[in-house]
Amino acid sequence: MRKSTHPTLRAPLQEGDFPNKSKSLLRPSRRTKRKISLLEIFLMAVETLWSNKVRSGLTMLGIIIGISSVIAITSIGQGVQKSTELQIEALGTNVMLVSAAAARTGGISQGAGSSSTLTWEDAQAIAKQVPAASAVSAFLQRGNIQVVRGDVNIATTAIGTDLNYPAVKNIQPETGVFFRQADLDTAKPVVVLGSKVRNDLFTASENPIGADIRIRGNRYTVVGVMESKGSVGPQDLDDVVYLPLTNMSAQIVGNNALTGVAINGFWLESSDADELEAAQFQVTNVLRLRHHIVPPKLDDFRVTNQVDIIKTFTNIVGSFSLMVTAIAGISLIVGGIGIANIMLVSVMERTREIGLRKAVGATSGAILSQFLMESIVISSIGGAIGIGFGIAVAFIAATVFKFPFIVSLWSVAIGFIISLIVGVLAGGIPARNAAKLDPILALHGD
Repeated sequence: MRKSTHPTLRAPLQEGDFPNKSKSLLRPSRRTKRKISLLEIFLMAVETLWSNKVRSGLTMLGIIIGISSVIAITSIGQGVQKSTELQIEALGTNVMLVSAAAARTGGISQGAGSSSTLTWEDAQAIAKQVPAASAVSAFLQRGNIQVVRGDVNIATTAIGTDLNYPAVKNIQPETGVFFRQADLDTAKPVVVLGSKVRNDLFTASENPIGADIRIRGNRYTVVGVMESKGSVGPQDLDDVVYLPLTNMSAQIVGNNALTGVAINGFWLESSDADELEAAQFQVTNVLRLRHHIVPPKLDDFRVTNQVDIIKTFTNIVGSFSLMVTAIAGISLIVGGIGIANIMLVSVMERTREIGLRKAVGATSGAILSQFLMESIVISSIGGAIGIGFGIAVAFIAATVFKFPFIVSLWSVAIGFIISLIVGVLAGGIPARNAAKLDPILALHGD
């Protein structure tokens, strides 16, 4: 019987059929089995992205904006918070403010200290009856007070107070003196200037001590100039004038309570910040007894300590930073969508390349790794640029607005990790689609 020579019926080739040929021809090549290293995948990804520089740069924008926003806002928030804490701590963390209740006009609150529910006598009683109080300073304050010297006319804040004010508020005269007990007893028309008021009324070469100025039309003699303290929030601590409380009450305000000299409140200093809670409890009880307040009647005063102010401000800054960070997170999501979109387009454009690589032995894993690596490289470079840009913005803001420049390592680390995660998530589906392409269909694709 004749042996068939039809190709489809031919017996499989054996090694003995080719005695003079290498056996390696009948086995898969070692080259096709060699796994591509991570470095090779990385270099191919960089080469591909570099060949499309404009598209790669535009793809990074979303990541750059998102990461830089997170870094900048975190740094600025921490800097502002630290600056405010330092300013408040400079005034004393063992200090508590007791202010009069808010007056109401037409059902509208005029703010704490606007009514005459506290008196100088209340402050003096607190100094005597509250063991946790090491010093007490009463004050009477009015804003937009006209101060005139020669042809210079300014509006500032006037504070009428007693001799304890410099110690309690941690502010001392830079030149001259604070007023004395005799000035307070006789309501003498003397004044101590804040540093800004001094600069507004006098030239640098003039000595203000002993000079006369007019406050609300009354003549006052300058006896001192206080050291500069800067601003705490919207309040400029240097844009003030200090008067004896008795003079302020009689000449500037002209409004005394029936039971004594009306004040807006008083500052209480304890020996230690840990004593503030006890001082607050004691002050509340003493004032309730003096004002005949029995629950459920509401207190006609309010107690606030510096520690509470710091905590409140910290919470406000934290909430603001969280809100802006959430907005920056949206930018990161948009950036991730942009990366995914570009990578999907890249898969479609490089269909023939994928088919050719698979035809010469590239595995689906190698294809998957390359496209995933391209996505990670884009997001990583974008994250690095975003970190640098965010730090630069934070530094410029700290320099211009004069608050501490703080960049926490955790924010930088989190920013970079987020960019990597975005790259993996955004490149996952396009990379999987590329790996699943059939080489024959890919070679015949448009």
